[in-house]
Amino acid sequence: MSPNEHGLPEAGRDSVPSIPRDSVPSIPLSDANAGPNGEPSIGSLVKDATASVSTLFRSEVALAKAELVGEAKKAGAGTGLLIVAGVMALYSSFFFFFFLAELLDEFVWRWLAFLIVFLILVVVTCVATLVGYIFFKKVRGPKKTMESVNELSSVLPNRGSDHSQAPAHPRIPPAREG
Repeated sequence: MSPNEHGLPEAGRDSVPSIPRDSVPSIPLSDANAGPNGEPSIGSLVKDATASVSTLFRSEVALAKAELVGEAKKAGAGTGLLIVAGVMALYSSFFFFFFLAELLDEFVWRWLAFLIVFLILVVVTCVATLVGYIFFKKVRGPKKTMESVNELSSVLPNRGSDHSQAPAHPRIPPAREG
């Protein structure tokens, strides 16, 4: 058993499959998507269109997510301020109410002292509510996404401004019970 040119013993050579030269993979010199006349085939065009629509849809979803995250943060800040206003109104009525009323009782009638403290708490609550409302008023919809989706009608075939010529889709029959 002497080793051959590949370093394998002659007995081991039978166990290694030989590769015929005809089956060696090669790089094609022509476009794989082209049909027999050199133009792209219908199958490759459909495949490319499907991939493009899929990419477009994913991009629109990503854009919508990016816009809505910012708006959700604004809504969260407004909600937080409204909750703070409610909690402040509730707890303030217990602790601060009696302290200020007793303090003012030294200078004015007792009923007037309690009324002044109540009005102060109402004003603080109204200011916090107004600030929370202003935060909610700043929340906007995903404008860029809506503009981008509206522009799709100019890109898609048979979806121009005249929708009356578009073919009507058949109605789905109702499910049968029973």
